[in-house]
Amino acid sequence: MAPPYTLAELAALVAGDVSGDSDTVIHGFNGIELAGPGELTFITSPKMVPRLQACRASACIVPMAVNTGPMPLIRVDDPDLAAAVIHNHLLAEPFVATGVHPSAVVGKECAIPAEVAIGPLVCIGDRVRLGSRVTLEPGVVIGDDVEIGDDTLLHANVVVARGCSIGSRVIIHHGAVIGSDGFGFATDTRGCHVKKPQVGTVRIDDDVEIGANTCIDRAAFGTTRIRSGVKIDNLVQVAHNVDIGENSILVAQVGIAGSTTLGRNVVLGAKAGIAGHLHLADRVMVAAKGGVHNSQPEGAVVGGTPAMEIKTWGRASAAYSRLPGLVREVRRLRRELDRLVKDNSSRDT
Repeated sequence: MAPPYTLAELAALVAGDVSGDSDTVIHGFNGIELAGPGELTFITSPKMVPRLQACRASACIVPMAVNTGPMPLIRVDDPDLAAAVIHNHLLAEPFVATGVHPSAVVGKECAIPAEVAIGPLVCIGDRVRLGSRVTLEPGVVIGDDVEIGDDTLLHANVVVARGCSIGSRVIIHHGAVIGSDGFGFATDTRGCHVKKPQVGTVRIDDDVEIGANTCIDRAAFGTTRIRSGVKIDNLVQVAHNVDIGENSILVAQVGIAGSTTLGRNVVLGAKAGIAGHLHLADRVMVAAKGGVHNSQPEGAVVGGTPAMEIKTWGRASAAYSRLPGLVREVRRLRRELDRLVKDNSSRDT
């Protein structure tokens, strides 16, 4: 349980206005259906206010347009953002430096500060440099010459291969692989595939989060780059020499082929596929299952395969569902036309 805070203290974190008892004590956060006494909850729209009547929470974060409710309120411009900030604050715990577990293996010439938490069966290669307050959960494997910044958390069974660099305040979830070989082969005259050496690295900047079982391949030459603030969901494939711009979001099962670059704040929906050697400029959005085969200009919103402007894709999708009926209608009209042509031919003779 989090230490108790008053509603006024929590509101100050998000520049919110308190309506009701500002001394209400809060020690937890929960969804509107699950919240109970002592917990804070939130709604994102004034239309949700009636749901508060059955809610047992001690207080609620609401849009600024909501003035009254059955409980004390924190009124803000963006309830979703405020809820995230406050919930993170309530969950925050001081770092506990447990040191290096006896079963962990640490290579030669490593720089590991005292203030770390390295769990059971972690394997660390040679010349690895860790920042302060790094947490490596059980089964993590760190290759030679890896650098990891302050306050970074690697969950169980993450692999970071040789020579890769990870920034500060990075979170990498279970089973992710950073720095596996890129997929590159040359084919000889017999049809056999010859591996192209992948001798580059991966660089992950600060404040990045990477989901479970995601794979980010090392560059063939140079660097595969994940820039600051990027958030990557589970089961994403990032190929060699890709460069993902600041604060971009990649949802589950996205695949990005080699040497493609993304600008800032790009959003790729689930299962979107991006071909190689393209550039998606700042704030491009690709709908779920979109297949992008051409570079996209700044602010483009596309969907479908091949990807097209989102409104065009919407109309095309609607038309697609009507194709069977349209085919039947065309066949009927063709028969009618053939009949009319035949009748006219008979009159001419």
